[in-house]
Amino acid sequence: YNDDVFQFSVGLNGVGNKAVNALSSNFEVASFRDGKFRRATFVRGKKTGENGGKETKERSGTLIRFEPDPEIFGDFEWREEYLEHRLRYYAFLNSGLILEYNGEKFLSKNGLPDLLAYELGDEMALYEPIHCKLDRLEFSFAHTHAYGENYFSFVNGQYTNDGGTHQSAFREGVLKGVNEFAKNGFAGEDVRDGFIGAVAVKVQDPVFESQTKNKLGSTDVRSWVVTAVKEQVVLWLHKNKEDAEKLLEKVKSNQRVRKELSAIKKEARERAKKVAIRIPKLIDCKVHLCDDKGKRREESTIFLTEGDSAGGAMIQARDVQTQAIYSLKGKPLNTHGLGREAVYKNEELYNIMRALGIEDDLERLRYNRVVIATDADVDGMHIRNLLLTYFLRFFEELVSSGHVFILDTPIFRVRNKQQTIYCYSEAERDAAVLELKNNEVTRFKGLGEISPREFKQFICDDDHLRRVVLGSMSDVKEALDFFMGKNTPARKEYIIEHLIADIA
Repeated sequence: YNDDVFQFSVGLNGVGNKAVNALSSNFEVASFRDGKFRRATFVRGKKTGENGGKETKERSGTLIRFEPDPEIFGDFEWREEYLEHRLRYYAFLNSGLILEYNGEKFLSKNGLPDLLAYELGDEMALYEPIHCKLDRLEFSFAHTHAYGENYFSFVNGQYTNDGGTHQSAFREGVLKGVNEFAKNGFAGEDVRDGFIGAVAVKVQDPVFESQTKNKLGSTDVRSWVVTAVKEQVVLWLHKNKEDAEKLLEKVKSNQRVRKELSAIKKEARERAKKVAIRIPKLIDCKVHLCDDKGKRREESTIFLTEGDSAGGAMIQARDVQTQAIYSLKGKPLNTHGLGREAVYKNEELYNIMRALGIEDDLERLRYNRVVIATDADVDGMHIRNLLLTYFLRFFEELVSSGHVFILDTPIFRVRNKQQTIYCYSEAERDAAVLELKNNEVTRFKGLGEISPREFKQFICDDDHLRRVVLGSMSDVKEALDFFMGKNTPARKEYIIEHLIADIA
């Protein structure tokens, strides 16, 4: 353990190893170096053996083997898509490195441009992605026809889904580089709308804003990243005249759209002022994510609820410091295929955007967690999908950065005089009925039927929150086209094929 080995790291992995060991029924760690090895084994956190030797045919490297403790996790399963996602990103960050998982190999030849190609899928970039690789900085970006901006940022191999100073510096450097090349003063949103970019930096002793290390706080990163990105962007644009013209054409198109939208934005703001000074249907909390000195800012949460009845119960059950409630009037507009002006012309969508503070970007996002809390029925699922479509259509970075969640709410309550069990499926209900004698079974038709006392345990317990995790951007577009687009023969055929009907 020295500065040469760990010059660019996010820690020495000590806490991580201890935590995994403590939560494992069996844990083994072995190190192989130049024909020598050392091995230690543990059972439920306690060392059971240690040995070593000078003769081994194993290649130099480290082996870690563990099994999650079933006494802690119960009936657990691996999230294969999460593991594959992490390995794929490691491959993009280390071009030429082959990673193998369950027989599948992950290899990137080009680095970050391969990451963009993977995320875009069948969607074509408007020009060949810009790519630059220096000793401590690598970045790649392009423009598409999509709305908003998407970033994939990394520090010493750590994916920083909440960005940080390196991502802000990257954005600033791109803007300065484009403006210097074009000899123009384009606004940030002109350059960034439809932007997809990836940036990876190597930093000694990085400072993160939380233990999860998903946002970089090191201030000394900004100056050299801005300068390097600007210089490389200008150089690339001068060398690639044809692609430079395509980039500037997109930026100018964004500028025209922005000016056309300015009148619609002004009209929407004036309309909102006439309705109320505060945002209608929003019962706000006291602490927000954008409060730089707020001690509980990471806990800030807004629940988007289905109607006043559910919202009323949540208001009584919530933590007024960190939990806000926004009650939807009904089913939101399906925004699939609509332009950005739809956000400003529709009062509900406009108010949601204002409540979250994301009109321009995520820099002033007011809540760390945006939780969709709808009924566990077909209508509730539809409203959930409409809200997800809205966020994915216009604010995809909000979802890709891990800020959007689904609240799991119970469908059944099984209780007797001694105990109450909340069930999230018919199978859980059947098991609870067998477990509790002299029971009473209640089916919740909607969230409004759950009392404030019961609600408190659901909205104050993170175990009931499911983060919305995206695959590639192309997968998202394909899913939205299929499920939220116009009725198609393919969707009709899918429904008929998968329809399950109750037979009396």
